[in-house]
Amino acid sequence: MNRQLITFEVEGQTFGIDIMGIREIRAWSPTTRLPRVPDYVAGVVNLRGIVLPVIDLAARLGWNKSKPGERHVIIVTEVAGQLKGMIVDAVRDIVTFDQSALQPPPTTGDSVLPFLEGLASLDDRMVMVLDLGALTHEVEFADAA
Repeated sequence: MNRQLITFEVEGQTFGIDIMGIREIRAWSPTTRLPRVPDYVAGVVNLRGIVLPVIDLAARLGWNKSKPGERHVIIVTEVAGQLKGMIVDAVRDIVTFDQSALQPPPTTGDSVLPFLEGLASLDDRMVMVLDLGALTHEVEFADAA
């Protein structure tokens, strides 16, 4: 069975998310910070009248917080009926691959692994396929969205 991913970069690494979980890709706009949220929550932005919570994906993966600027984008996803944004460095392309080519993530202590659905070797690069549900599971935005 074929699958399509949107691929993007975070901290120089290539990631992918199933295209069915993505609602739109928008240019970077500054977020409004919220009090008492996890450090990987960058804040919220106005998405056509909807308050959209935004996750700093680099920080969520356990890396350094992003210093977003004009080259960054926000990928708007929908998980369990709720819209959430993710700050990424740059969107690359849409790729199609056979689901059977998805390899399970290796077993190491890396903080990224709980969020990985698997790894796909596409052309000359390795794409880390993110599990969108696991990535946003602990994020509570009841007051924000």
